[in-house]
Amino acid sequence: MVNILVAAAIALALSLLATPLLIRLLVSHRWGQFIRQDGPTAHYTKRGTPTMGGIVIIAATVAGYFGSNLVAGSHHPNASGLLVLFLMAGLGLIGFMDDSLKIRRQRSLGLRPIWKILGQGGVGIAFSLMAMGFPDPEGLRPASMRISFLRDTSIDLGFAGRTIGIVLFVLWANFLITAWSNAVNLTDGLDGLATGASAMVFGAYVIIGLWQMNQACAPTRAQVGCYAVRDPLDVAIAVAAIMGACLGFLWWNASPARIFMGDTGALALGGAYAGVSIVTRTEVLALIVGGLFFIIVMSDVIQIGWFKLTRGRRVFKMAPLHHHFELSGWGEVTIVIRFWLIAIGFVAVGVGLFYGESLQYLSE
Repeated sequence: MVNILVAAAIALALSLLATPLLIRLLVSHRWGQFIRQDGPTAHYTKRGTPTMGGIVIIAATVAGYFGSNLVAGSHHPNASGLLVLFLMAGLGLIGFMDDSLKIRRQRSLGLRPIWKILGQGGVGIAFSLMAMGFPDPEGLRPASMRISFLRDTSIDLGFAGRTIGIVLFVLWANFLITAWSNAVNLTDGLDGLATGASAMVFGAYVIIGLWQMNQACAPTRAQVGCYAVRDPLDVAIAVAAIMGACLGFLWWNASPARIFMGDTGALALGGAYAGVSIVTRTEVLALIVGGLFFIIVMSDVIQIGWFKLTRGRRVFKMAPLHHHFELSGWGEVTIVIRFWLIAIGFVAVGVGLFYGESLQYLSE
């Protein structure tokens, strides 16, 4: 428990203190955000705001994760937490390349979609293959071939053998990684929206990781309702560091934002969220906990699909969904606060479902 608090505190402090230093560096080099021309006109005033703030989020997370062991001791890094950080840093690198191209080319378009997808796929495949390795003394691996909801279900991707199962798992994991990284990226359209929502969902996984640790299966026997998860404490430390980094960054990212996380931060946070859902065996539950991200990405899918189907008609004034409300006259701060409330609601429902299912076993 102490390691979790220390990880969050270190990441929070570093993010809070290092972000203004990054702002000064970016401003001195005139590395600012470029605004899409077809977006809300109110966003034109944000042109030139420093971007790539995700660098601080990633660095603060890594420092919090490893720093907790140095300060608090009693815990050493394990495969699950390290894999989440690998996925976070890998996708953050893809986002950094995208942001760099936007700045260099002086336009709001960076990497071509095909190169971004290939980059995400390369990192995702490496994560997936490593997640199927590193068994602990009890044989538990960071990931499982079973599709999971609140825990592993009976849907087994390895039904036709381990080789085919690994291939199917790699495809499934990459779908989750691509989906969640793009969902957070789409949500990152208003000051503080994605940062605050990310802090909430990762905070939920601190609770889930702690509960899984306290209800872990004993080495000699598997109790009814216990969690066969490889490194629940390690994951809780990692997500606590991510939460702390987001909260520290939010101080500077809240409206009016002095810095944006950019694709560097959005892809990193989305990838980390996908990784956490995989190593905690809660892949479908993550859809509920991160319900705000899901709604926003689906608004974009609906808008594009309906536009193509009807040859020009739209469901929303603009997608993603938060821009629809902007064009409807809602103030930016109003939208962000209300969407945060929606995010809190989804987090509460998700954590409630997780606890409720667990309590069923404890009461038997």
